[in-house]
Amino acid sequence: MTNTSAHLTAGSAGRLSHLRVLVSGASVAGPAAALALSRYGAHVTVVEKAPALREGGFAVDFRGSVHRTVLTALGIWDDIHTRQTHMGRQTVVDADGTPRVDLPAEMMSGDVEIFRGDLAHILYEHSVGRVEYVFGDSIATMDEDGNGVDVTFERAAPRRFDLVVAADGLHSPTRRLAFGDESRYLRFLDHYVAGFAVPNHLGLDRTGLLHSDPGRAVGVSNYDGDPDRAGALLVFRSERLDYDRKDIAQQKKILTDRFAGMGWEAPRVIEALRDADDLYFDAIAQIHVDRLAKGRVVLLGDAGYGATMGGMGTGVAIVGAYVLAGELALAGGDHRTAFAAYEAQIADFAKGCQKISGNAGPFFAPPTERRIRSRDRMYRLLSSRLLAGFFKRLTEKAATALDLKDYPALLGAPGPSAGR
Repeated sequence: MTNTSAHLTAGSAGRLSHLRVLVSGASVAGPAAALALSRYGAHVTVVEKAPALREGGFAVDFRGSVHRTVLTALGIWDDIHTRQTHMGRQTVVDADGTPRVDLPAEMMSGDVEIFRGDLAHILYEHSVGRVEYVFGDSIATMDEDGNGVDVTFERAAPRRFDLVVAADGLHSPTRRLAFGDESRYLRFLDHYVAGFAVPNHLGLDRTGLLHSDPGRAVGVSNYDGDPDRAGALLVFRSERLDYDRKDIAQQKKILTDRFAGMGWEAPRVIEALRDADDLYFDAIAQIHVDRLAKGRVVLLGDAGYGATMGGMGTGVAIVGAYVLAGELALAGGDHRTAFAAYEAQIADFAKGCQKISGNAGPFFAPPTERRIRSRDRMYRLLSSRLLAGFFKRLTEKAATALDLKDYPALLGAPGPSAGR
């Protein structure tokens, strides 16, 4: 692997100064792309349908040399460490709370772990001086010709851009506009996942507990040391459900019904669900597209190769943003050349990480008691001192399966704020 440094090289800052780029989505992939592209001189606008950056969210981790190289080149490695969770072990328990197996921090939290919301803020803080952020709006239509893309918005006046980056998640509206309906690309993996805040009844301090019944699991974790608050994770096996993604009451009823009669902390978790105002609920699924670009529109992160959980999606998204910007810089802004090279670099890497995510549902919620016991035996062995080194290499394998090119260095200190 080429170890790309963050050293400054003359001329890098203006390589893309002729490009006007619209990025849809301000979670992680979007601001990462905006940061990299703007430091090559591109004029970048990020549009986000939410009224502001989203707070909180699940903790995300980074592991291995590829992640470290990219985060260092982007200039955010130190900031991530400053705001990391310092999460410790998570323990699988019986219904009475008796420990069955410890899951070491390096397995669940990688080399460094941070809340998704904190990561989004870091990327925003590093990019806002060069990037225009427009919150509370979204793309309505796109009309491409040989020289650019005419974009209309739900609220703002129409504008014209050279390129559009769809970085708006697993259920990307921008992908739908350019590539067609989501049903062509989303692969359901037989499980659903939910997360929300709960009272810290168990007195956890940067530790977590997980209990599995056949086909369902409840986890309670404390990532930030707050003595009052914890986070609940619910996973259950299911046929595909027909529900309204905007109907929170309907989603709460689905979870209440599915976890009725489960032991351990499940009753208290479901009780807390009643008043939860931060519920995340979605299918465990993956996005598989035939290509990552169509004309002047390119897919990035979950919009192009997403996995709901377990596939290091955040790490892949940031690596993808760095590669996309680097290829555009190498190609002098020629999107046909750059998009083809981006896909050649990132597609297999993303698929390798997606392959891991296919195990997330069965890991948390094995279908039978026998499978639960088998899972526990395997992880008890893997986490032993004898196999600790092998286990670490195993968890990093997919995250390091990429030879990064030596892209031009990213340049520039933040200028005057353009965010609004």
